[in-house]
This record gives sequence, structure tokens and C-alpha cells, in this order.
Amino acid sequence: MKKIGLIVSLFVVLVGFAQQPKQLSSSEIYQKIQKLNVLGNVLYLAAHPDDENTRFIAYSANEKLYNTAYLSLTRGDGGQNLIGTEIREELGIIRTQELLAARRTDGGQQFFSRANDFGYSKNPEETLEIWDKDKILADVVWVIRKFRPDVIVCRFPTDGGGGHGHHTSSALLGVEAFDLAADKTKYPEQLKYVDVWQPKRIVVNTGRWWNDKISVNDPGVVAEDIGLYNNTLGISYNELAAKSRTMHKSQGFGSTGSRGELIEYFEHLKGEEAKHSLFEGYKTDWTRVKGSEKIESLINELVSNYNVEQPHLSVPQLINLKKEINQINDKFWKEIKLKEIDELIRNCMGIYFEARAQDYLTVPGDSIKVDFEFITRTYSNFKIKKIFSKELNLEMKMDSVLSQNKKIDYNHTFFVPRNIEISQPYWLKEEGTLGTYKVDDQLNIGKPENDSAINFKLVCELDGVEITYQIPLIYKWNDPVKGESYRPFVIVPPVFVNFSEQLQLFSNLNSREIELTIKSNSTNVNTKLKLDTPKGWELSQNSFDIKLAKKGEEQKMKVMLTPSVEAEIGDLKAMLTVNEKTYDKSINEIIYDHIPTQIYMPKAKSKLVFVDLKTKGNKIGYFNGAGDKIPEALTSIGYNVDEILESDLALDNLKQYNAIVVGIRAVNVNDRMEFIMPKLLAYAENGGTLIMQYNTSHRLKTDAFAPYNLKLSRDRVTEEDAEVTFLKPEHPVLNAPNKITKADFEGWVQERGLYFPNEWDEKYDAVLSWHDKNEPAKNGSLLVAKYGKGHYVYTGISFFRELPAAVPGAYRLFVNLISLGNE
Repeated sequence: MKKIGLIVSLFVVLVGFAQQPKQLSSSEIYQKIQKLNVLGNVLYLAAHPDDENTRFIAYSANEKLYNTAYLSLTRGDGGQNLIGTEIREELGIIRTQELLAARRTDGGQQFFSRANDFGYSKNPEETLEIWDKDKILADVVWVIRKFRPDVIVCRFPTDGGGGHGHHTSSALLGVEAFDLAADKTKYPEQLKYVDVWQPKRIVVNTGRWWNDKISVNDPGVVAEDIGLYNNTLGISYNELAAKSRTMHKSQGFGSTGSRGELIEYFEHLKGEEAKHSLFEGYKTDWTRVKGSEKIESLINELVSNYNVEQPHLSVPQLINLKKEINQINDKFWKEIKLKEIDELIRNCMGIYFEARAQDYLTVPGDSIKVDFEFITRTYSNFKIKKIFSKELNLEMKMDSVLSQNKKIDYNHTFFVPRNIEISQPYWLKEEGTLGTYKVDDQLNIGKPENDSAINFKLVCELDGVEITYQIPLIYKWNDPVKGESYRPFVIVPPVFVNFSEQLQLFSNLNSREIELTIKSNSTNVNTKLKLDTPKGWELSQNSFDIKLAKKGEEQKMKVMLTPSVEAEIGDLKAMLTVNEKTYDKSINEIIYDHIPTQIYMPKAKSKLVFVDLKTKGNKIGYFNGAGDKIPEALTSIGYNVDEILESDLALDNLKQYNAIVVGIRAVNVNDRMEFIMPKLLAYAENGGTLIMQYNTSHRLKTDAFAPYNLKLSRDRVTEEDAEVTFLKPEHPVLNAPNKITKADFEGWVQERGLYFPNEWDEKYDAVLSWHDKNEPAKNGSLLVAKYGKGHYVYTGISFFRELPAAVPGAYRLFVNLISLGNE
């Protein structure tokens, strides 16, 4: 929804953003009819994707039938990725879509603020400073005014019991926004679109990990049994919540459903204190709306007369109900309930509307052919009068009458305006700060994703009543394995340019070949490519004329790049000119089965770094974990890197490698590690160098991942500029082949490291020490041990972040680890 309050969403969306259309079952329709008599809103508030209590959301949305939404302040950009190599902005895109998939499962809605997940924070003071507190507070106020919750439920307490500084901040902001949302003097610019709103109460959904003794007898505490079974849906809320939580696949949160009673506790924070139930003390039926006296009785009659075998028999009653609700003056509830009715009419009639393009993208100024499909499968005399599209500047008369189960196919070619907006995620269109996305359009704030690139509004008529349905343009095809498949239709620039490598790291003055791919998104594109380098870098050629005749055609270009002794760190930038207009975008596709395909168009650039770097050894084996870009980083500095599979672990085969690097969280995600680790350890024992990157203590597949005892903890250093102390300054990893100094720890990103061991055998050398402010030293980030003829390294240092970010000192240190035993 764009606006709720003074201005609200006007149209029913028939198809999600490139989701397969869903026809509700007869029992699901019955539940939606019952929901017509419920006028209550609940907002769940926390900091990240996965913080939300999906059990509570499933219960509130499906048992209580309240409009239930989750406001996640961030999109999870700063986390780790267990299904691929995407981090930062691309991980945020994935986690946004995973939250939307979760809400489609548990029945909730989704909101976000402009807060950027900049990484783990240990206190709310740091968090709120980096986020720019007033901006994020304004966003929370905006969502409260827009959604109008009766109850706000925080996931975390305000006293820091939830651990993460982001967690505590979410509760602090919620409590402060609770009153500000009702104050006309606060953020008055929002009142152009919404009214002020005062929720009834705000509570914290107390977690047993910080209060395992909580009881309903405690002051200010109420409880709800959310483990009920829904006969209409044929599932308990525990089971439904597990399906929802399993959508958080990039975090490895696959869940198994449970059954039976489940008590959740809620502690009072502000507002009117609940005595017996979280939802007491306010109206959640039509008595809260003036002039609605007839509506409840009409809905009760509709419920009583519902025929589970013939839902379409309810359509005349729904039409009468729509007429009655149109008479009330409460714009907020009128719009919500009219939308629910229109959606029920669609499902009762078995309406299927689709608009599909013959390709998944186009460019401004081109044309697109659209195939429409219209059918009502259980009801006749449904007329489509007009089709509108704001994006296409389209208004087209139809006057087509649909008879029962008689499909109408219609196709038309449309011109795409030259000023149509490109399909970049709205929060990534402009560069923000470390803690906050730059979003200037008030109506975009809070939205989980862009609206679809092109929408069609169908003005229809049924029994003399006008209904407007909105359908997005999608791309659909048949996959030989998956069958009917969908992806979003997008608007893109006429050309893209992608570098083969996002990072070019030079350790000498030798020239290197740089490869680019130019791709056309239209026909007959004539473009000029221009390359721009930082100071101290020289290209063999920096300008090319390129002709691309076909849509989708690609052309690879190669240039030689040479650094000088004065080479500065910076970006090699690519720009393409078409018809005197400049384009500077590359394209990254994010493709996973559990979310719609996403397109992200960052600037076309490759980071150039010249670093004083000496290497030893040549051939590296990499054993995959949850996914990182360490192999690409090592390749960029001249190493030959092979991905090692379990079938490659014979000792005679492993001896060819100067070092073997194990990917992040391998011991968490690979069920075979119990059998794999003995072979990797045998490689080290027989003279190899084995480097284990970080794992978490949760869900280890084996405890035997090290030659000597060490115990993982949750210790981490989140301050990327935390001062480093060399515990063993003479140790080889600090001296050969690169002399490591404190200067090598400048310019790090997001953090120093995470999940360090806090106990270890004396056979390990602890090499480094650092700590966040006002905390004790953390000495377990880099442990090195001689093992047999070789070496074993365990490190929680965030090399998976630092190497892709081209941090010179991180490269020098990692090379020294690889070089152990390779004198």
C-alpha cells in the first residue's frame, strides 16, 4: 500500500511481484469472509530479518484475524549468507525477499525503515548515532501513522537484554515513537499523507533466553497461548510459523513445526496496561466505525449463508456489502475492507487475470508486446470496461463481457515512454551513509520493495458495481523441470557493462589484461565505451566504438592496465554513451528458487589496488563452506585456486597444494564434515597448511575440526578500527613473507572478526589481540599451531569481508598464513 490514512491504496493487486497467482481454497475464502468483521491492527517491531516471532504473527493474523505487520528496521545487509556469496547490498535484497516470502506464508504484512544494517553493534548508543536516530525514529512514527496499530509488540527489551545494539535500539525507538505518532507537532511533513495515531499499548514479547523465569503472575505481564490449531487451514500456528521461518534460507533458519500449547509472554512498556489479554480494552469490530450499524449484520448473514461447495453464491451478498461500506466516512477502514471484499469477489468467482510480456526486460523508448488473459470460472456477466497504465500513459476501452469459464485472450503492443523509471531497488538508487539509506520520497519509506515496473488497472463492472483490479506485468515461461515459472518484468538501461573482476589487486608494476562485457538490451545500439582510471594507472586504450545489432547481444573488450609507483587506490570506471546519453550501470542477477529473481544495477566499476605484497607458494585448494569470495580474491593476486570436493580428499591428491583454505561456516553447513575433517587434518599433519575460517558454535556438524582442543564462543570485535596488539611479534605470520605492522590494520570494513575461540590448548599460538571499547581483550581471533609436519590455523578474522573490499593489510596477513611452511 502506498498510503493509508488520508490517502490509501486504491486497487486490489491480483498477482504478487512475479509470484505464481494463488486461488484461495473454499476454506480459505471462508476465513477471509470472517475477517471482514474484524477491525484490529497489530505491529511487530524489531531490527532485522529473522528477529520476528513468526509464531505470534501467524497467530495474530490467522486466529485473531488482525491485520498484522512486521516492521524490520533493517534489511539485514550486515549479516552472513549461508546460501551464496552475496554480501552487503545484495544480501539485503535477498533478505528483503525472504521476509516477503515469510509474510506470504504466515499472513502478515512487511515494512522497513531506512536503517542500514552496518554490522554487529554492542550498544544502542553506537547504533543510534550511526543510524542517525531522528531519521529512523521518523520512519517508525510514519509506519505507526500509516498502519495504525492498536498494539505494538517489540521483540526485544529496552534494557539491553536482547544483546545486539540494533535489537535494543528497535525497542527504544518503538517506545519513543509510541507517543510521538499522536503529536501533530512531530514530523508534520508526514501529515500531508496520514493522520496522527495513538496506539493503545506497547509491550515486549519477552524471550526466555533473557528471562527464563517469566510468569503470568509477574507485574505487567500477560500471556497468550499461540499454539492453537486452525481447523479451517488444517494447520497449527506453530507449524505455520515453521514454514514461514524456513523462508529465511540465507540464514540457515530451516525450521521443523511443532504442535500443542505454546505460551508467549508480553511485558507492559507504555500505554494502557493489559490485565488479562494483550488484545483487551479496545474495539476490534464495526462498533469502532461510525455509521456502520448494518455492516456487521450483513457480514454475519454472509458467514451463515456461505456454501463451501459453491463460494460464488456469496458474490451478490459481497456486492451488497460493498455498497454499504461505501457509505461510511471512515476512509481508513473503508479502503481496507473494500480491498478485502474485492479480493473475495475475485476468489469466489475464480477470476484469473494475467498480463505477461514476451521478455523479462525492456528499455525506455522501446515497445513491448503484452499478452492478456481474462477469465471468470464460476460466474458470468463480469465486464471489463477499461484498462489503464500510469507507467505507459495508457487508457484503453475494452467493453468485454466474461461468461462463465470462457477465456478471453488479448494481445497488444505498447510504446514504453522514454522517461519511465529504471527498476533499481528504490533504497539503492542513491548513495546513503554507513547507517542510513537515502530515500527522499516519503511514500517510499516503509515499503518493502519497488512497485512492479508496469501495472495495468482493469476497471470492471459486476451487477452494476464498479471494481478496479490491478495486475502487474510479469514474464512467464515453462521450465522443463520446474514447470510454470515467473520472474518480475523490469525496465533497464539500453546497455550494461560488467567487469569480469570487481577487484584488481596489483603487487608489482607488471601490466594486466582487463576484460569487460558490454551487453545490449535493445536492437541496433551504437555506443561509445569510455574508461576512466584513478591517478597513477595507465590503460592501453580508454575509448571504444561498439555496435550491437541484436537485443541481448554481448561483446567482450580487453585492455591492458599498468600501475605506476604512484598508483592510487580507486575505481576503474566504465561509461557508455548512447544517443548522447551516458549510462554507467552493470547488472547482477540474484537467482534462488525461494524468492523471485532480483536484478541489481550497481555502478560499472572495478576497484584498483596497488599493494606491496610478496607471496610464497602457488597452488591453493579451497574447500567450500557457506559461500565467500576468498577464491576470487586469491586468484586476483596470482594464486592458482582449485575448488576441492569430498571426492578429492585423498592425501596423495592434497599434497599438491601449498595450503588449503576452508570456507566460512563449513562445519555448520556441511553434513559430511565428520568424515571430511580427518582427511583435512591428515593433510596438515603430513606437511600441509590448513586454514579454517570462522564457524559458530551453534549446529556444528562435528566437534573434531581442530587437532587440539579449542572452544568457540560468541566473542567478536565489531569496531573495524579497534587497536591491534601483537601478542607474538616474532611469529612467522607477522613477518614472512610480508612484515605486518599496525598500518596493515587501517581501512578495515565493518568489523575485525567474529565468533572467536575463547579457550584453546597451549599448543596454539595466539598471535593477535584486540577489543571493542570498554571490553576485555579478545585474544582468540588468530590461532596457529604446528601439527605433525605441517600447520593448522583457526581464524575468526573477517577475511571474507576484508579481501573483497580490497583491504591491503588483510591480503598481506592472509598471504602470510598461506605461506606457513612454504619457505
